[in-house]
Amino acid sequence: MNEKKYNGYQSFSYLTAHADYTLYELDDDINRTPDHSPHLTSEEEEKVSELFTKHPIVSLRDHGFIVPKQYEDILPYCSELHTAFHYEGIAQSGIDVIFENFMDGIAALTSKNGLKWEDVIYLLGMRYADIQKQDTVYLAYSYNDLKTAKRRKQTALLPSLEAANILENEIDRVDILYGLGIRCMGITYNESNTLGSGLAEKKDGGLTNFGRRVIERMNKLGMLIDISHCGDETSFDVIEASSDPVLMTHAGARTLWNTPRMKPDDLLKACAEKGGLIGVCAAPNTTLTKSSPEHTLESVMEHFEYMKELVGIDHVGLGPDTFYGDHTALQYAFDNRLRISDSHSGETFETSSYVKGLENPTEAMKNMISWLVKQQYTQKDIAKAAGKNAMRIMKKVLKD
Repeated sequence: MNEKKYNGYQSFSYLTAHADYTLYELDDDINRTPDHSPHLTSEEEEKVSELFTKHPIVSLRDHGFIVPKQYEDILPYCSELHTAFHYEGIAQSGIDVIFENFMDGIAALTSKNGLKWEDVIYLLGMRYADIQKQDTVYLAYSYNDLKTAKRRKQTALLPSLEAANILENEIDRVDILYGLGIRCMGITYNESNTLGSGLAEKKDGGLTNFGRRVIERMNKLGMLIDISHCGDETSFDVIEASSDPVLMTHAGARTLWNTPRMKPDDLLKACAEKGGLIGVCAAPNTTLTKSSPEHTLESVMEHFEYMKELVGIDHVGLGPDTFYGDHTALQYAFDNRLRISDSHSGETFETSSYVKGLENPTEAMKNMISWLVKQQYTQKDIAKAAGKNAMRIMKKVLKD
């Protein structure tokens, strides 16, 4: 590695802390929680190494974002343009491609009414500037860009947005976002917008006429569509309206855990039948199961196995949705600010402070893939779930 280029992997190393931006104490310890990795034999370790060496590793949702150590710092920190990215942690993850939304959902903390159009422009511009000063990651806009990640020994970041709220009623903003590099966009977050209903709404009105126009425009441009946070009826409508396969980048099975954040069997099947892909999520307090009293690698992979049996190995992937620091504290701050409380409703459970074995991107993908090796999945099937399924869809949808 070129130590001078990497410059300690620090965000905004070209600026002066305190003078150019506010410096917060960050929760950036990669090993902040006890190890919960699968215990592998030397032969199994060799298989994991071979997978990471020879096959594309794609996280359908992860973040380099670092949370402050102090809870009271979270809101002011998230209102800053200069939020830190854990370049060192991502470099150690072994991931080739990350669907990275630069925490645009968390940036919505700056306003009780969510992220605004101007906020996104500032957010993307600032993050892109920092990325271009780094040598461990790069911005990818096409399938060909993504293919070079392993050869370059860098992580390709596919710019994404969690939700399309910022479009308001302006269809041409889809094109502008595409011009700014966005290649994947969620239709809604937990609440409704001008396109459709979010998963926390009591009633789901489905995809609006404007939403259908947005889907058509995204298809024409070659922008991936994500329905992870959409209500069920809106999700069905999106799948039907889109001429391209649709993604659930970070989700789970409602049959195993009955909350709006999880997806019912018929919706999972509809997504797969249209050629789509479901990435199993590992955000705290989401992919729990009745057989798992706490959130762990094992409960997450129970969702993976259930969905694999339901829709087939060609339609499942990995979308942990992790970052660095206390995810649960950040989610509390986010939900309290926006007054969102229904996405985890429907089940009674004891809150997990973190997911054992899936605390951050550095360990999440490695442990999920190691778990599949430990369960004696074939190398072919693991390679599909670890990245080949995602690469297949991106080859089809993204325009070079």
